[in-house]
Amino acid sequence: MGEIGKQCGHCGEPIAGRADKRFCSDQCRARSGNRRKLEDRAERLMREVNNALRRNRLILERLSPEGKTTLRREVLLQAGFDLRYFTHLYRTQKGNTYHFCYDYGYLLLEEEKVLIVNWQQYMER
Repeated sequence: MGEIGKQCGHCGEPIAGRADKRFCSDQCRARSGNRRKLEDRAERLMREVNNALRRNRLILERLSPEGKTTLRREVLLQAGFDLRYFTHLYRTQKGNTYHFCYDYGYLLLEEEKVLIVNWQQYMER
């Protein structure tokens, strides 16, 4: 028989049977595996998003060492920047919307240009 007090790894019910048994039934074993796969996918997605955000921030920092720079959007994209990933938006009183990757942001300008700013240096004035 199983150890006294040993519980199912999924539902917590007591387990009867072999000493190395981890689940009370095939259903609990399958549900546990499905939950673990789902969690792994979610963690992988979060890791991919965080990596994209980190990469975007580093690109903005590298292309704007002084904290404020205007350049062609093409330069940003060629550096590997992904416009789909940003941490937050900031709307000015004039109606301009800055996309931020943590403390570095950008404003899409006319003629395919981009203004890159650093929050601490330019946004708090």
